[in-house]
Amino acid sequence: MSTKNVIAEFDLLLIANQVIQSHADYIEGMRATSVTEKDEVLVFKGEYFLDDNGLPTPNTTAVFNMFKYLAHHLSKEFTLDDSK
Repeated sequence: MSTKNVIAEFDLLLIANQVIQSHADYIEGMRATSVTEKDEVLVFKGEYFLDDNGLPTPNTTAVFNMFKYLAHHLSKEFTLDDSK
């Protein structure tokens, strides 16, 4: 098993947002604003592009899929530094 890189939340968000902006499915305004770790899986959160009634829009699915993509790919490489 490979060793994961320990990383601060701020630094991981910088990496995640670079990945988002360079991804083919990027939508203007899409960005991760927080990340937590649960059972060795990184969980990204941010704006979900809900409508005025708080209901999902077509962009909501794109954001959900992007955060899932980030979790799948970045969880293999990084673990959050919890030494705060």
